[in-house]
Amino acid sequence: MFKAIRIAVLLFILFFVAVNTWLTQARSTDWNNSLWVKIYPINADGSDASAQYISSLKIDDFTAIETFIARESARYGKKISRPVRIELGRQINEQPPELDAVSGTLGLMLWSLKMRWWASGTAGDQDAIEPDVRIFIRYHRPDRQFVLENSVGLQKGMVGVVNAIASRRHRGSNNVIIAHEFLHTLGATDKYNPANGQPTVPEGLAEPDRSPLYPQKYAEIMGGRIALAEDDAVIPQGLKYVLIGLQTASEINLAD
Repeated sequence: MFKAIRIAVLLFILFFVAVNTWLTQARSTDWNNSLWVKIYPINADGSDASAQYISSLKIDDFTAIETFIARESARYGKKISRPVRIELGRQINEQPPELDAVSGTLGLMLWSLKMRWWASGTAGDQDAIEPDVRIFIRYHRPDRQFVLENSVGLQKGMVGVVNAIASRRHRGSNNVIIAHEFLHTLGATDKYNPANGQPTVPEGLAEPDRSPLYPQKYAEIMGGRIALAEDDAVIPQGLKYVLIGLQTASEINLAD
């Protein structure tokens, strides 16, 4: 009898969590109210260059993301004037859990749970009111090699981790990656070939009906790059060169 009660309580908790997650995800893409996105900088390499850059950050460094989402939501007929509201949090001194490159499905699931637990607890007292989406930005000094594609956005938990370059010159391209991972938290899927970073055709192209097809003038946000040719693409220097394509818009309920 006691065992049956324990199982029933556990099932109720799991059901409650599942329903709460579903409701949160549904509300995040109803486009009726502003989404509160909080950004937390992290010094990824412990360098003085990254520390100095983080100390100079201001909310204005990220307003291009708000402008981009507002512009694209209006293009798809949504009437909300400020669909995303970004806040800059204090620096986080912990590194997020690492995902093993050879992790299988179980390893990925365990990492996702660790990531969500870490994100909910690491911000401490600065999150007395919980934001809708948390984005942790790991800044690296400009002269150090690292893999931008290791950035990640999770719909469950609505949390993202972005690898970025600690340089004013890269602020625009950093914002492209932040916006990309933010849209992952809303349910958007990647639209590029992970083997070479080339946008997939047609869904990964901003202008799939363009003639001639290449070079493209813009990047599709989940395609990630401006396709210059069938085998050549570049990361855009800012969000003014980026669009939300129809398939991505459908995935996040911007388009029917």
